[in-house]
Amino acid sequence: MRVAIVHEWLESYAGSERVVEQLLALWPQADLFAVCDLLPEAERGFLGGRPVRTSFIQTLPLARKHFRKYLALMPLAVEQFDLSGYDLVLSSNHAVAKGVITGPGQLHVSYVHSPMRYAWDLQHQYLRQAGLERGPMSLYTRWLLHRMRLWDQASATRVDDVVANSRYIAERIEKVWRRSSTVIHPPVDVEEFAMGTERGDHYLIAARMVPYKRVELVAEAFRAMPGRRLVICGGGPGMAQVQAAAAGAPNIEIRGRVPQDELVHLTRTARAFVYAAEEDFGIGMVEAQACGTPLIAYARGGSRDIVTPQTGLLFPEQSAASIAEAVEQFEARAHTIGAEACRQNALRFSVTAFRERFRAHVEGLLAERIAT
Repeated sequence: MRVAIVHEWLESYAGSERVVEQLLALWPQADLFAVCDLLPEAERGFLGGRPVRTSFIQTLPLARKHFRKYLALMPLAVEQFDLSGYDLVLSSNHAVAKGVITGPGQLHVSYVHSPMRYAWDLQHQYLRQAGLERGPMSLYTRWLLHRMRLWDQASATRVDDVVANSRYIAERIEKVWRRSSTVIHPPVDVEEFAMGTERGDHYLIAARMVPYKRVELVAEAFRAMPGRRLVICGGGPGMAQVQAAAAGAPNIEIRGRVPQDELVHLTRTARAFVYAAEEDFGIGMVEAQACGTPLIAYARGGSRDIVTPQTGLLFPEQSAASIAEAVEQFEARAHTIGAEACRQNALRFSVTAFRERFRAHVEGLLAERIAT
């Protein structure tokens, strides 16, 4: 059986690339396609030396640094991949990968990290952050996103079977594509995170300093709780806003970007891991649970799939007051949340669990095709 794996773009070894890594492990004979391949040499290990078949965008001027500016051409680019010789096509999609063209004798399964967020429910947020709310470029961008929405819906009908990475994404898929999907959570390397045996007195948030992570809300909440210590790890363009929110609070320590071993130590010894973002899934939350660390998370997005009453709690609003109230609720019931329960919860999202579920799902679809 010939297998093709299609990914959007290879830029860094992040969450979606970890899914590709496991697809390659499950089907080591597969050929890999991507709109463009910009992976630095130091991050190419998961490819196992495989060549990557890229689209014409790879050769366009300035593509190496500004490939996202070619978004308007990406639907065309992905449609140019000739996959006619493959029996099974697996796409890893958060933008255009699912749009590859396959024939009636082929099975196309798309693992969806998210529909194209910036073209759908996050369009207005994207335009604000990009400074494109007014003017000629705003008009062009709005027209482009309109065209992308039309293509996104049309290309969703080409997929034979849709897999979502969380219930939250399954709901989004149903909303924008009118497609049902099977939820299979993404793989998390839980073995990298050993369970902690000693707890410190600090709460921890580790995230990129970008607006949707809402790190500043966590800082504001702890500034109002001088008796609770907070450690903030991460970097990014929103650092100044986070620093302003934490100003004058001696109980808040901003460490910025830290080495992985230091981050793991901070997570293993944290009283709880606080997460205020509305995430598609939330790998960082699973990693914290693998360390035996309880979660205090916003009750929208992938956190609903991860947090259980035995391993943490959810707060209903993205506000400093809601976070502060959740911390006090956690303090009242912290003795009921055990490290072993957190660790066992994380194992539901292990690499082994992903491989077993995804392989069984695809093999079931193939068996149905043979039977009919």
